[in-house]
Amino acid sequence: MGAPVTEPETPHQTDHSRQSPDHRQFRVLIVDDHAIVRAGLKQLLNECPDVAATSEATNAHEALKKIREQDWDVVLLDISMPGKNGLEALKQIKNERPRLAVLILSMHTENQYALRALKAGAAGYLTKGCIPEQLLEAVAKVASGGKYITTALAEKLANALDPNVRDVPHEALSNRELQVFQLLAAGKQVSQIGQALSLSTKTVSAHRANILKKMHMKNNAELMFYAIDNGLVSRDQITQMANEPH
Repeated sequence: MGAPVTEPETPHQTDHSRQSPDHRQFRVLIVDDHAIVRAGLKQLLNECPDVAATSEATNAHEALKKIREQDWDVVLLDISMPGKNGLEALKQIKNERPRLAVLILSMHTENQYALRALKAGAAGYLTKGCIPEQLLEAVAKVASGGKYITTALAEKLANALDPNVRDVPHEALSNRELQVFQLLAAGKQVSQIGQALSLSTKTVSAHRANILKKMHMKNNAELMFYAIDNGLVSRDQITQMANEPH
């Protein structure tokens, strides 16, 4: 199978009657490994008068290539992608383009990755369950140099800064370890995790050993119960994994 082909940058006609006098348009790069997600986001953004152009990338490698070749105002970045994940890509993007606004749009809840993303330099964090108006508002805000933080996330940030609030054990995990931890807790086998993350089974097993050590746990069952209690995976996810063939 050949390498995935991304669509070229898409400029679009703008309804100037909907723009304010001090209107400034911006360019958005969509980074997601699911074609249907990219297509939906592209359609939504291209209908927005604030957006001058969009383009897309299927993974971190393609995204970094486009960021080096062209100027962008906002990167819409997924977290769960094969190879280099979104948090790893975020760190590299901010290292190379510190002023580029990166808005995380993920299937993962704020409990799972939002604080890590903001600490790594993201301008905001939204889940893919957000309404279109909220996404457009967030894109416009980060494009103008602001931060987009929900009320719930603001409370988590406040708690993170409170010296009287103890860190939860999973905060000691690296970004990759957290990703492996969630997949283990959801019931995936080491081989399945390796395939999903483009890692060898040896590497996944090493991550599992480190996770158990850092979390002071003995097995996957303890990881699963912890993950459910802390909102890192849902019972529905575990049930779905249990019904899938291994």
